[in-house]
Amino acid sequence: MKDLIPVERIENKILVLRGQKVMLDRDLAELYGIETKHLNRQVTRNSDRFPDDFMFHLTAEEVENLRFHFGTSSWGGLRYAPRAFTEQGVAMLSSVLRSPRAVHQRGRWTRCATQSQ
Repeated sequence: MKDLIPVERIENKILVLRGQKVMLDRDLAELYGIETKHLNRQVTRNSDRFPDDFMFHLTAEEVENLRFHFGTSSWGGLRYAPRAFTEQGVAMLSSVLRSPRAVHQRGRWTRCATQSQ
């Protein structure tokens, strides 16, 4: 499959928030080759498939901590709090998006998350 994101970049996008390994909506959108708003639209349409242990919104404090951690202001002006997806949430997201790339990238994410334990 062409245009795959290198494993190292995926590993660098995996964060630990609330004691769980997660990826943010914007990073998953990049991974799947779609816009963040499209990813979030599908999550909203299928909200019953994303319980709190699959996906959660970051608090203002968490967003501020990430800004500080990454030393960037590129997150300024966000209209909505980013969503964080656990491994189960990534699996569900790949089924909701229904694209071969989403399914393939999910497997790569799972391997990265498991290897970094």
